[in-house]
Amino acid sequence: MTEQTIVSVFQHDHQELDRALEQYRSLKQTHVQAAKDSFKRVLTGLKRHIIWEEELLFPLWERKSGMTGGGPTQVMRLEHRRIADLLHAIHEKVQAGNIGTEEEERQLVELLASHNMKEERILYPAIDQIMSMEERADIFQAMKDLPEERYHACCEGA
Repeated sequence: MTEQTIVSVFQHDHQELDRALEQYRSLKQTHVQAAKDSFKRVLTGLKRHIIWEEELLFPLWERKSGMTGGGPTQVMRLEHRRIADLLHAIHEKVQAGNIGTEEEERQLVELLASHNMKEERILYPAIDQIMSMEERADIFQAMKDLPEERYHACCEGA
C-alpha cells in the first residue's frame, strides 16, 4: 500500500469537491433537487476542507516552518474567506429556489482552480517535506475525528 501524503489526500478531496460542483452546475436546470443535493456536498465539503487546513494543517506548517504572519498560509486563509463568501451567495440563492448562480459559480470555479493549484503544487509538497509519517498519521486521524456538526450545519429543507 502506498503511503498517504498530504498532497494525495488533499488533492483527492479537491477532485471530489470539483466533481460535486460540476454536478450542481450540470443538474440545476433540469433536476433542481439533485442539484441542491450536489451543492450541499460542495458547501459542507468545502467547509470541512477549510477547517482541516486552517485548524490542523496550517498551524503545523507554521510551527514547523516558522512561517507565520505573512507566509503562504495567510494567502490561503484570505482566499478561504472569498470562497466562503461565494458559497454563501450561492447558498442564499439556492435556498430561495433561485438557480441563477452562474456569476458566483464562475468566480468560485476560477478561484478554486487557482487556489487548489497553489496548494497542490507548492504548499502541500512543502508540508509533506517537513512532516514525519507520525505527524501525517496524526493529521489524518484528527481529520477523521472532526465532528460532522462543525461543517454540516446548513441546508435543512434546501
